[in-house]
Amino acid sequence: MKLAEALNQRADLQKRIAQLRERISNNVKVQEGDQPAEKPEDLLAELDNSLKDLENMIVRINRTNQETVWEGRTLTEMIAGKDTLALKISVLRSALDAANVRSDRYSRNEIKFIRTVDVNELQKKVDDLSRDLRELDSKLQQANWMTELI
Repeated sequence: MKLAEALNQRADLQKRIAQLRERISNNVKVQEGDQPAEKPEDLLAELDNSLKDLENMIVRINRTNQETVWEGRTLTEMIAGKDTLALKISVLRSALDAANVRSDRYSRNEIKFIRTVDVNELQKKVDDLSRDLRELDSKLQQANWMTELI
């Protein structure tokens, strides 16, 4: 099985567990004299099985990411780089949003705000980092489809 397929299966397991959470909550209490639509014991057993499968999948994915080297870096290093790059872009976009807020002044007595950053330069940096993030994500996707799950 390819790593990308395992990632899809992990996502499916996480969705199934979220659905089981809802189904369990809906069936643990009923009005006196009624029966639950589904047996909570069966749902809890299904939850246990799904959690075991998820744990196994996460371990295998993490092991594969740690042991697979792609273009001189482990997949774990590439993922960490992607996450921190996305966070940096988010912070810089927030700074751009704050710098671009226009405050109208109605008289000369009101406080005047000035930008302390070069908005064009900061926007170019965000654009460059966003391109780098897309390229890194593409490399990760390629690696995911080329790598066998350990």
